[in-house]
Amino acid sequence: MNLKLVRVGVEDAKHLWEMQVEAFMELYNKYQDTETSPATEPIDKIIMRLEQPFTYYYYIQVDNDIVGAIRVVDKKEGDKAKKISPIFVMPHYRNRGIAQNTIIEAEKIHGASHWELDTILQEKANCHLYEKMGYYQTGQTKVINDKMTLMFYVKD
Repeated sequence: MNLKLVRVGVEDAKHLWEMQVEAFMELYNKYQDTETSPATEPIDKIIMRLEQPFTYYYYIQVDNDIVGAIRVVDKKEGDKAKKISPIFVMPHYRNRGIAQNTIIEAEKIHGASHWELDTILQEKANCHLYEKMGYYQTGQTKVINDKMTLMFYVKD
């Protein structure tokens, strides 16, 4: 697999937003987390983030196909953790190690330590992925609704 991260610019906001909505719709349908789901975010929020100097959106490119995206928040301040929020792989490309390799590539670009993220506690495969990548649970959770709780992770 030839995976690389390709920086996304504001001119790609519509395509990125459409991909994000499609990628997260299954989880939205399952958990109905209207306030927090990337599937329900307006495109304006993507544009605002793309314009932030500390936000780095990357397309995940495998061979010549764009198969997902990752957003890294990196304020490039030594004491501030970098954050993955969100990362997604399009449905027909999942379960191929793409997310794992994407995290490895993001860490090559932004540094291998001092990261944080959150994920849905009920999505055991996501929790397993992050734990396999060296992230550990902080013990902090946030109940979103009666179906869904966020679990917070860090990597030193």
